[in-house]
Amino acid sequence: MLIETERLESGRVALLRLNHPPVNSLGADLRTQLHAAIQSALEDGAVQAIVLAGDGDFFCCGADIREFNTPLSGREPTLRTLIELIERAAKPVVAAIHGAALGGGLELALACHYRVAGTGASLGLPEVKLGVLPGAGGTQRLPRLVGVAHALDMIAGGDAIDAVTAAQWGLVDEVCAGELRSAAAACALRAAGRPLADRVVGARTVAAPEDARVYERARAQAARRYRGCEAPLACVDCVERAASASLSEGLAYERERFLGLVNGDQSKALRHLFFAERAAFKLPAGWRAESSIAKVGVVGAGTMGAGIAMSLANAGLDVVLVERDAEALERGWAVIRRNYAATAAKGRLTADQVAERESRIRRSLAFEALADVDLAIEAAFEDMAVKRQIFVTLDEICPPRAILASNTSRLDIDEIAACTRRPARVLGTHFFSPANIMRLLEVVQGRETDGAVIAAVFRLARRMGKLPVLVGVCDGFVGNRMVTPYTREAHFLLEEGATPAQVDGALQRFGLAMGPLRMADMAGLDISWAFRKRTAPARPAHQRYSRVADQLCEQGRFGQKSGRGFYRYETGSRDPVEDPEVLALIAVCAARDGIERRTVTDEEIVQRTMYALVNEAARILEEGVARRASDIDVIYVNGYGFPAFRGGPLFYADRQGLPAVLDAIRGFHARHGDLWQPAPLLEQLVASGRSFADL
Repeated sequence: MLIETERLESGRVALLRLNHPPVNSLGADLRTQLHAAIQSALEDGAVQAIVLAGDGDFFCCGADIREFNTPLSGREPTLRTLIELIERAAKPVVAAIHGAALGGGLELALACHYRVAGTGASLGLPEVKLGVLPGAGGTQRLPRLVGVAHALDMIAGGDAIDAVTAAQWGLVDEVCAGELRSAAAACALRAAGRPLADRVVGARTVAAPEDARVYERARAQAARRYRGCEAPLACVDCVERAASASLSEGLAYERERFLGLVNGDQSKALRHLFFAERAAFKLPAGWRAESSIAKVGVVGAGTMGAGIAMSLANAGLDVVLVERDAEALERGWAVIRRNYAATAAKGRLTADQVAERESRIRRSLAFEALADVDLAIEAAFEDMAVKRQIFVTLDEICPPRAILASNTSRLDIDEIAACTRRPARVLGTHFFSPANIMRLLEVVQGRETDGAVIAAVFRLARRMGKLPVLVGVCDGFVGNRMVTPYTREAHFLLEEGATPAQVDGALQRFGLAMGPLRMADMAGLDISWAFRKRTAPARPAHQRYSRVADQLCEQGRFGQKSGRGFYRYETGSRDPVEDPEVLALIAVCAARDGIERRTVTDEEIVQRTMYALVNEAARILEEGVARRASDIDVIYVNGYGFPAFRGGPLFYADRQGLPAVLDAIRGFHARHGDLWQPAPLLEQLVASGRSFADL
């Protein structure tokens, strides 16, 4: 049974428990059973009141997302029907909220006459993160209960609040530190026999906001936080409608906007990512972490090392930060302290929390300080000789049980592992900068890496709040390997007639956080220059190669840090300014290579760069470097600024239609040569009528 029924208080209270693990989602079958159980309790003369509760870890975390866009989502009784039944009930209905009441779960609780929450409960309407809005009255009832400003924070922002805040806002009536169901039953009995009309949230009116500009500010915030997304703005529209319309009119408007969103591409893309992230965590059943990781060494106190150390300390681990140079170690420590101070200044950490986290990071100039670590992460300069020497030393000093990891962004993990006596315990942990903020972690499995080692690192990543994705060994792994053809096409388009501002502008309008040329300037052009010089001997002589970026570097134009790159930067500013010198340099490079310049459209810019990503991703899948197409989408959205509302490069390709994508790639191949050779996997998918989602 999805609904378990029992009687409390000598049979006077019907306790209806949602029993649909893991999150008590409101699928069609559960809704049917819950409606019947409520109706039965209302008709039972011995029952004076009803308590709704959830079994397991949560009250209810909302709709069954897999039912969206299927007949099950509209099968009666819908959640809207359940809510109407509760609001019309002649007996008090109390929600006993523990764990979390999210989405439809909170909408269910809003229908109840009273809400009692456990001290550790969280309450929220996160639908906006899935590209939709609360579709069962949440946008209409919440502002009636907590006011417009708080409702906008919860609905358009999508973040949950804790039980204490919920009580302060009037969302819950009581916070219980003791036995929750007993407290809810007592609350229900106190309400039994009393008039309930003033307890029906939907019957209330919405108080006019004190500041009429609250909607304007909410739209501006939503546009900044959810760049390019439709749902946040629709959320604001619905809350605004609640303040000026009757409940029935507001519900009809909410329903119309919900259906438009749930049937749209953006919601489908965001739901794809929701499930893709969960799939990324799944490892083969036989891979079990042998022991937990409690103490971690980090070698290198530069930008990445400092960020990694912070991430570990934030997760409650003991950290040893090792650097051979005393000045470098102190610089790294100063960066850590500044970062913590900035977080505290924003009110996100208390002084005691900062002190506790800083105390977890011990600094040392000696590798011997790593003699008892469970994991050592190398975060040194991206040079194979440097890394090999560090791993030889780590292998000698760290205990045999310790895992050795490299933060390399593209070097060969197998070559690094080969210089140790424990290749089965060596892997890559490619953090993304800034490491103390970015969630993504590429976990690189070497040829001999043991599954138990990978499982241990995945468990650590979860503890750190990271999103680990398992990848294989190749130059650049998944993300950086795909960057290469993407950047290549951006540079080629410059030579063919586009300007840096046009390339970046077209891709930012497509939805990327930043165009490739601005991104290169921010990262430092010398970083990619070093890679190109390293790989130059292997580059075929007949293959087209853009010299634009190399020429910029030879002139000392390394990007923002030098004040000049693809753009010019005024002193103290990060705003790019078009530079005539760069435009002239591009024209010279094009003429030298015999490239005839022409008008380049924004559509071509998007197709050339996006389909370069898709074609390379298909090769990565075929080679087994990535396990799933969805893993590639997760990496590119979370690590490279790809717009979440487009679902990732391969989801985007599926939505465009793989036959159309392949036709375009074949056209580019005919015009631009071998670099656009279609990936065999892409051709196979088109020939068989399948998509990346089918893999």
